[in-house]
Amino acid sequence: MVPAPSCPYTWDYWTASPSDCVDLTCLLPNSIYIPLRVSWDATLHDVKEDLWDRAGSYPLFGMLHEMSGYVFQFVNSLAAPEEVDDENKRLRDIKPVCGVLMIIERSVKVPGEQLLNTQISHLIGKGLNEFDSLRSSEVNDFRKQMRYLAEESLMKRMQSTWLERLRYQCPPRLAEQAVPVTLKSHLNKNCFILVTKFANSECSSSLRVPITRTPQQHIEIILRKQANSLNMRGEPASNYVLKVCGREEYLFGDFPLIQFQYIQEMLSRDLVPQVMTVSMDKLQFLTDPQDYFIPERPRLQSEHASTMRRRTKYVVSWDLKKNYSCGVLSVGGLNVDPGRVVEVICQAGIFHGGKALCEAQKTRAAPVSREGVAQWDQELKFPIMVHNLPRMARLCFGIYEIIKVKSKKRGKDSSKDSINKLAWANTMIFDYKDQLRTDGLTLFMSTHVADETQGDDQLLHPLGTVLSNPNTDSCAALQVRFSNYDCQVPILFPKQEVVRNLAEEIETGSPDVMARLGRDFEKLRATAERDPMYEMHEQDKKNMWALRNHFRSEAPELLPRLLSCVEWGDRAEAASVSRMLMDWPTLPLASALELLDYAYADAAVRSFAVKCLEKISDEDLLLYLLQLVQALKHECYLMCDLSVFLLQRAFKNMIIGHYLFWHLRSEMHMPSVSVRFGLMLEAYCRGCQDHINSLMKQISCLDKLKWASQCIRKKKEISKARSALQQHLQEQHCIETLSEFVSPLNPSFVCKKIKPERCRVMDSKMRPLMVDFENVDPNGSDIRIILKIGDDLRQDMFTLQMLRIMDRLWKSHGYDFRLSPYNCISMENEVGMIEVVEEAETVANIQKQSALFNAASTIYRATLLRKLLVYFSCTILVHFDGDRSGHDRGSRRSRDRRQHTEAERAVQRRLHHIQGDTAA
Repeated sequence: MVPAPSCPYTWDYWTASPSDCVDLTCLLPNSIYIPLRVSWDATLHDVKEDLWDRAGSYPLFGMLHEMSGYVFQFVNSLAAPEEVDDENKRLRDIKPVCGVLMIIERSVKVPGEQLLNTQISHLIGKGLNEFDSLRSSEVNDFRKQMRYLAEESLMKRMQSTWLERLRYQCPPRLAEQAVPVTLKSHLNKNCFILVTKFANSECSSSLRVPITRTPQQHIEIILRKQANSLNMRGEPASNYVLKVCGREEYLFGDFPLIQFQYIQEMLSRDLVPQVMTVSMDKLQFLTDPQDYFIPERPRLQSEHASTMRRRTKYVVSWDLKKNYSCGVLSVGGLNVDPGRVVEVICQAGIFHGGKALCEAQKTRAAPVSREGVAQWDQELKFPIMVHNLPRMARLCFGIYEIIKVKSKKRGKDSSKDSINKLAWANTMIFDYKDQLRTDGLTLFMSTHVADETQGDDQLLHPLGTVLSNPNTDSCAALQVRFSNYDCQVPILFPKQEVVRNLAEEIETGSPDVMARLGRDFEKLRATAERDPMYEMHEQDKKNMWALRNHFRSEAPELLPRLLSCVEWGDRAEAASVSRMLMDWPTLPLASALELLDYAYADAAVRSFAVKCLEKISDEDLLLYLLQLVQALKHECYLMCDLSVFLLQRAFKNMIIGHYLFWHLRSEMHMPSVSVRFGLMLEAYCRGCQDHINSLMKQISCLDKLKWASQCIRKKKEISKARSALQQHLQEQHCIETLSEFVSPLNPSFVCKKIKPERCRVMDSKMRPLMVDFENVDPNGSDIRIILKIGDDLRQDMFTLQMLRIMDRLWKSHGYDFRLSPYNCISMENEVGMIEVVEEAETVANIQKQSALFNAASTIYRATLLRKLLVYFSCTILVHFDGDRSGHDRGSRRSRDRRQHTEAERAVQRRLHHIQGDTAA
């Protein structure tokens, strides 16, 4: 029974309170009652934050959803229940009777929100209620903050002009240089030919365009020419825009036409670019801004403030001079053979960026019951002080079984221990609120990948995710207990101001020592510029760290190498990093990307890397988007600068959002990233609601093509499979679905309808489908796509990306090798699409046509192999003979000749064997 509230029930309590504080009785929806003492002038938002913070130490806290999903209910002075949604109101204004506040879920759900949630669940492939079932306060807080970020983006887009909306949905593709060196040979007196088609007319005009002409200037010339030819009054050029023929790509802005990538791509292939004038009234945007759903939420003044910092009683982790320790209690749900005796050991280690901060500790061996449960109840103490723990330190657990393997060696029986790794889990030592974990925790574990090597050094998985396995019903669960170090108040990591103050107090070294090291700066610089795989000497690392100010001014691009010299287990050096980055110059793109690797876990380092990426162009961001999405896996917490950066850029550019969506969705099947990527997808969909219908159409088309692929896989003959495919695609439901959708490969192409008679099954192991679509633009050619199921196309994507990067580097140095990397995109687990390259030949056909694998090639290869083997055998013998001393050389020369002759005979026998295999 809930005890009687301590607040005295008097008619003038709220007007004649003897103190500045009031005692509240708060009733939570998880059936928990919490007494709370707050200022009677506090707002309801402050009360809710304090209440949620207190609720974290009470039972059943995980049953609560995100804080914004609840409202306060109380009995007012008229003895009537009242709900208050405006949390900026103060207690003294609402005057709850007896100081009792009930927290309830919002009673009304707007139909628009229900529809939006359903669409988002369909897009990301999992219900949003699964995020609620995680019962994670970090997940709830991340979703709340991302909602506000998405709503701000929608509000700005609602107020945008037509040009801003065009730039968002169809951003111009611009090259870095207006006239690159490789393009000058394709110009004629600094001019190029451009074919322009008139709007609402079949007429076109071919004009010589100077390299300085802008799209607006070209439109004025075209409209003037059209008016003269048709004897009509010219229209203002501001009412038109240039559109690329065959694509939903537009050329606009105060840039020369030759700077647009489409123009440069066509000229580099000796083709004539074709554009057309389109009236702004004819542009069809995906949705009207008034169709956005933005829930009415009160804007809170202190929504991002940390109530933990406002507390007067807490302990700073730097004040604890004790060894870090944690208790390993038990594990359940282990997948072991119940028919034999199994003993397991739990090993734990502390890591930072993949590097161990101290020696790992392990428990004793414990037997596993038939239910898969093992009990330890053992405290592990680590040889590292709490005050030296860096902010991003993670605790890694690994459970393994010791198997006794008997073997016979020289007639004697011996036994050797073999390790069978069972499961692993990681968690952050400090939570996302900067608080040291001091309570019990259940970690849902993951299994080791099959190709990992056995051994003690691989028992832990420090590069794995710090999020628990979301498949809680089918995984092992580890129970751990973190020590509170006899502190009855929260233990927090120091504020950034405290960290930087410590760094400023640290001396960089005596002037004599710094002068001596300064003379060796060039030597250290040369060492740092070596291959990144080269392991530096420990003394070189110390000297390099001591000269960090020299590197900041002379070689700032070597920051990644400098950070590898930091001892993160020393709080003084870790604090110096944060202070050092405040004055560090902005790094180039390549160095900034390197700082997002797993080896750089520090939040200040990763924030600095994102800061360096803020000014990169959209084209550069698209080029390296694959790496940036993969870098999300190395983030320690859901809320990070990289996540915000990617979402903000996607909110401003639908092309970036398109590829970000598919890069994230293609890995949703992986439990280690499904939560993080799913939350990112939810945030993107809420911030880009005008993109939802297009994405849903793409997913529907993908499902239809997957269904067709499964139907024809049963056909063994290609001819029967082809006829079955065409028959399936001619059904009405396929025709309706496979029409009017944006190509996932390239969102600038829009497919009008499928052409079943031109679709076929390719003669390959995975039976990929080659499908043809009619272009929605009558001036464009058909769109041909290969659907491949059964291969991980992410590998192809990375390979093609490397070719694009190499092509850009070569062109920047004046070399054009005419590379044309095709498009490829992974959409689901082993499902993706590949662009069809017209008039292309496979490598196998080229080799056949070049006679590299005909009958003559056998003789050619055998002759070449004979010459190479004889040459290298003679070279080795001559080199070996030349190294001998003079008196020994003559005595062994005859034996060398015999060895040489035997080597030649062995080569001949091997060649006969090779020729026999080749002929067969």
